[in-house]
Formats: sequence, C-alpha cells, structure tokens
Amino acid sequence: MTKDGTLLIIDDTASIFAFFHAFLGEEYEILFARHGEEGQNIATNHQPDLILLDVMMPEINGFELCRRLKKNALTAHIPVMFISILDHEDDMIKGLEAGAIDYLPKPFHLPSIKWKIKNHLAYRALLLDKAKQAP
Repeated sequence: MTKDGTLLIIDDTASIFAFFHAFLGEEYEILFARHGEEGQNIATNHQPDLILLDVMMPEINGFELCRRLKKNALTAHIPVMFISILDHEDDMIKGLEAGAIDYLPKPFHLPSIKWKIKNHLAYRALLLDKAKQAP
C-alpha cells in the first residue's frame, strides 16, 4: 500500500508517537523525534511532508524550533502544526507567529486532525506543483 506522505512528530512523550502511529500509520509514514535537535536533524535529512510539533519540550521548546525550521532553507517549506496541552489563545498566536500553519490543542478531535493534515498536505502538493511549472 502506498502511503500518502511522511509526517514527522516531534514530542518528548512516547505515548504521543504511539497515538499518532496507531491513528495515522496506515495512511502516512510516521517519523518520530523526542527532542528539538533530533527533530531538526530528521526534518533536514528526511524532508517530511508535514511536522507535528509539541510546544513544551526540554532544551529547545517548540516555538523556538519552529522559528529555526522556518529560517532554514532546507526546511522552511515544510508545514508545521503545533500539538500542545497549552490551549490559551496567546499560545496559539505565539505558535502561528513562529511560522506554524495550525495549532491543535489537546485533547485532540480526531476527525478534524485527520482532515487538517489531509488538507494541508493537499495544499502543499498544489504549491509544489505550481512551483515546478513556473518558468
């Protein structure tokens, strides 16, 4: 079976990886990083189609990592969606200001996550196709 893309989950909680792998693993290849440096390396080397990024992590928090990813020419094009227990509107705005395309507060609403991922990936594919056609 062909997968619909590659997702990188960057979260210091192994149960989050298990959750997303069980929930989305049939449709997408799932990569996992437990901290920011590892996530940045995987994003650079594997070029996933979308990154799901936790805010609260040791060493580098998600906001800082997102800013780094968006400043790097090798990863700036990869859409980032925050996943976090922080559900205050200020946190959501901070995530969007850091360069994320979406912010998903926990607990997750599973059908909306699936559709948001699908729609963000479809939009990304459309943009990449347009860029290839440009003179």
